[in-house]
Amino acid sequence: MMESCNCIEPQWPAEELLMKYQYISDFFIALAYFSIPLELIYFVKKSAVFPYRWVLVQFGAFIVLCGATHLINLWTFSMHSRTVAVVMTTSKVLTAVVSCATALMLVHIIPDLLSVKTRELFLKNKAAELDREMGLIRTQEETGRHVRMLTHEIRSTLDRHTILKTTLVELGRTLVLEECALWMPTRTGLELQLSYTLRQQKPVGYTVPIQLPVINQVFSSNRAMKISPNSPVARLRPFAGKYMPGEVVAVRVPLLHLSNFQINDWPELSTRRYALMVLMLPSDSARQWHVHELELVEVVADQVAVALSHAAILEESMRARDLLMDQNVALDHARREAETAIRARNDFLAVMNHEMRTPMHAIIALSSLLQETELTPEQRLMVETILKSSNLLATLINDVLDLSRLEDGSLQLDLGTFNLHALFREVLNLIKPIASVKKLHVTLNLAPDLPECAIGDEKRLMQTILNVVGNAVKFSKEGSISITAFVAKSESLRDIRAPDFFPAPSDDHFYLRVQVKDAGQGVNPQEIPKLFTKFTQTQTLATRNSSGSGLGLAICKRFVNLMGGHIWIESEGLGKGCTVIFIVKLCIPERSNESKSAFLPKANHGQAGFPGLKVLVLDYNGVSRMVTKGLLVHLGCDVTTVSSIDECLHVVSQEHKVLFMDVCMLDGLEAAVRLHEKFTQHHERPLMVALTGNTDKVIKENCMRVGMDGVVLKPVSVEKMRSVLSDLLEHRVLFEAM
Repeated sequence: MMESCNCIEPQWPAEELLMKYQYISDFFIALAYFSIPLELIYFVKKSAVFPYRWVLVQFGAFIVLCGATHLINLWTFSMHSRTVAVVMTTSKVLTAVVSCATALMLVHIIPDLLSVKTRELFLKNKAAELDREMGLIRTQEETGRHVRMLTHEIRSTLDRHTILKTTLVELGRTLVLEECALWMPTRTGLELQLSYTLRQQKPVGYTVPIQLPVINQVFSSNRAMKISPNSPVARLRPFAGKYMPGEVVAVRVPLLHLSNFQINDWPELSTRRYALMVLMLPSDSARQWHVHELELVEVVADQVAVALSHAAILEESMRARDLLMDQNVALDHARREAETAIRARNDFLAVMNHEMRTPMHAIIALSSLLQETELTPEQRLMVETILKSSNLLATLINDVLDLSRLEDGSLQLDLGTFNLHALFREVLNLIKPIASVKKLHVTLNLAPDLPECAIGDEKRLMQTILNVVGNAVKFSKEGSISITAFVAKSESLRDIRAPDFFPAPSDDHFYLRVQVKDAGQGVNPQEIPKLFTKFTQTQTLATRNSSGSGLGLAICKRFVNLMGGHIWIESEGLGKGCTVIFIVKLCIPERSNESKSAFLPKANHGQAGFPGLKVLVLDYNGVSRMVTKGLLVHLGCDVTTVSSIDECLHVVSQEHKVLFMDVCMLDGLEAAVRLHEKFTQHHERPLMVALTGNTDKVIKENCMRVGMDGVVLKPVSVEKMRSVLSDLLEHRVLFEAM
């Protein structure tokens, strides 16, 4: 029999207690396992963009199976059926399969996850680099802003002293400098001279040798370089009380090739030269030069070089402008003097023209009257000589006046329609009597295609032909002279002797070519250019005792040029004659009955007189008044003479048919105006004709303006007066070409 024991028996045996703990643990483990898939499901839903979503699903299945295993394991702590064992075994097998699959999958996933981490680090590095670059960009933007500001200040003036001083001031303000200085090369180029300083702590004018190593080092590079504060070019401030000098930077400033711009106080050297800019940070500070500050200094140095080049160009242009202004002042003074001289010459010629034509009028008029009287042969020869000499003198006067107007550009062509064939025939009729005295045969050949009518300056063209043919007669002792006229073909217009002659063929004009060939003395080819110079004769012609003023061909050349043409001379030498050729441009008139009537030959007035024609003559010059009266009396006119406008207005009446008045004095024009006021009806007043010795077109225009009926140029012969009266009475208007 067993004895009873007083010991306390535990409530739970040890094995059961362990099983109980395992049971509770499995329960919480299963609970935890089942909660994790819920969290994964939530994460998968919130992370739909995650690329490995299926991995999470697989991992969730693994967790669920693990939880199921621990949950099923709760039934294994007590007696359980075979079904529980099978379920438990199946759960563990599935858990093992899923766990292995998950492990194998993680083998492939982990490198990708690591690469993602690598990319993350790479992106972080890139972001940091971008931050640094953004900082640099911001720094560059700030530097650029400072550069633009400095450039604007530097280029706001083109005075180089202001440019350099402004550069130092703006750099000192922008970079907070203690001192900034500019060293310029001297004239010799062997030294650098302190020219500009910011604080002016050292007197300007101090020099240092240009061959110092520190200067050569800076000049050899286009970058801003740090130099020692103890360098000669950096000793610009006192060091009293300073134990830590600030950093010093030097940079070169390119100067111009000064041979291209002669600047007063800069060396005239063709080699490349530099100035030196020195910049100093404040002393007793830990501040250092930054990269962007050095870049700013380099850019500013380049901008200063550009500004200095502009200033040099401006100085040179200003100097050239001043020189040009001085030259313009001198030219303007010379022009005024020339204009004064031209006016004085023209005034002198106008006075001499009138004063010479007045006695010429008397000589020619009285000689022509004397020629129509009964004379002995010897007397007639003397009178004819007087007339020829007077006509020669009148021609000389015309030539001088024409040349004067040609030179000052006041001569203009008097264009009109004329009969070209009749003009050549008239020239032939004028030349033949002179040529017959020397027994010269003159022929005229007009091409069949030469237009009968043309538009041009008939008087100048006739004067040119007469001058050329007259020279041929003058310098020919025997033989013949031929005058040929035809229309120049386009291929024959260009001539290497006239590079400035550019003919332009057209349907409304043609080029007339005239050739005058003689068998006279000929001309040395080397002396041909001299023939077109005024008051000049070749030695050959001068030694032959030939008369003439030397104006003929000079005036012909100017007339031909004025008519858009060209003139030249061809000769094979002395004794072989010569040919004068000229080309002028003439316009083609429109075909009409009215124009054809203008080309009919003028009526030959012969020895017609005007008996009983009452004529009034107003002339302040007694000799001229007497001569004009003599001409009119010879033609049978009843002549009354007056010497003043008041006398004229008192004497004139409706019985007077023609009134000749001298318009040299202004009273002549006033008389015409007052006569118009006196005779209100046109048929009641006499025909008013101006007699003038002035060839200025202004006289003709003034006469037409005050209502005169005609203008006649002195001198006047008997034949000319007869022609004037005939045309005046027939057409009631007569304006002689001037």
